[in-house]
Amino acid sequence: MSSLPNMHDAEPIPEEARAEIDRLLLSGDLFRYTAPEDAPVALLEREFAALLGSKYALAVSSCSAALFLSLKALDLPRGAKVLIPGFTFAAVPSSIVHADCVPVLCEVGENYRIDLKDFEAKLGGVDAVIISHMRGHTSDMDAILDLCDARGLPVIEDAAHSLGTRWSGRNIGTLGRVGCFSFQSYKLVNAGEGGILITDDAELVARAVILSGAYEHNWRKHMAPGDNSPELEEAFARWQNRLPLYNLRLSNLAAAVIRPQLAHVERRVRDGRRNHDHVAAILRRSPWIEVPDRLPPEERAPDSLQFNLTGMDDAEMRAFIETAAEGGVKVQLFGLSTDNARAFWNWQFLEDIPELPGTRAMLERACDTRLPARLTLEECEAVADVLAHAADSVMGPQRAYGT
Repeated sequence: MSSLPNMHDAEPIPEEARAEIDRLLLSGDLFRYTAPEDAPVALLEREFAALLGSKYALAVSSCSAALFLSLKALDLPRGAKVLIPGFTFAAVPSSIVHADCVPVLCEVGENYRIDLKDFEAKLGGVDAVIISHMRGHTSDMDAILDLCDARGLPVIEDAAHSLGTRWSGRNIGTLGRVGCFSFQSYKLVNAGEGGILITDDAELVARAVILSGAYEHNWRKHMAPGDNSPELEEAFARWQNRLPLYNLRLSNLAAAVIRPQLAHVERRVRDGRRNHDHVAAILRRSPWIEVPDRLPPEERAPDSLQFNLTGMDDAEMRAFIETAAEGGVKVQLFGLSTDNARAFWNWQFLEDIPELPGTRAMLERACDTRLPARLTLEECEAVADVLAHAADSVMGPQRAYGT
């Protein structure tokens, strides 16, 4: 029986959320547009925008909804091609299909980051780009933004796993035209489900707000009292009644769960980075485990650990996973897990699934395990010991050291 904690449990919802949740339950006032102003969802949007240093935010039902609305708000033509990394979650290409666009996949390297050579080669035939910071790993955003800016291509950041990550001192999610975040249970801030998009573009956010379900003149409730922003108000008025309503709104109850957690983001980021780096340093001593380094401008905010198995065949990798599980650590190997939604060859809803040999080779040995910020260093060391022992027990010390 493992003494390790359940690493899939989320942190408790902060106590300060309870009073607001009780108030909402007693009032039944769960719809964001019932209150004339300052509904919990509207307050969340202002607080989240301020936290990230963005002008505008729109809270919605999921990060997938945020990606979909971002594409629709860009007013891309039907059939527009959108470039994405081949290593991402199936929801990302799904959001593109939902927006009547076509996903185009580029290669990802062994360090889980975009292959810039393949990325540049495919830019010529696309209309927009979604950069997935998959599992919180940031690709070279300086190079990516330079390439896209030179071609006039809008960049959407899928920052579902990257709340709190910085690139050259700037918050991830603020580098592109729009950034999308997740509040799903396994993310840094947990509402079970939910998402949010941020942008400095008044035209884009006005379109996204109406598309999200701001019928009639409810867009006025997205403006703070005393907010004298003629640019934003003119954009709302311009698009009133001219866009379909997809009804992808967030509820006040979800906002009440999220808002108190924003004060804990900095601490969770700090502890998550500490835990990740501590375990990574231990695992790098193993000849069978490779943990890719971060890029120099990147300050990560990890709540999970990814590593590559080296020198193992498929049977040995499966044995490693089984041995780690017996020790209490659940490991997912992206390319060997049945129907894994992060393996691009399982996205059979796409009309054309490309062959990405580099990405496939990475996914066939890349592992993923939860490593929550709430773990102590002692618990992190126990996780590292389980993983290192699993590798040694499968491969044998004599193979490791050539004796």
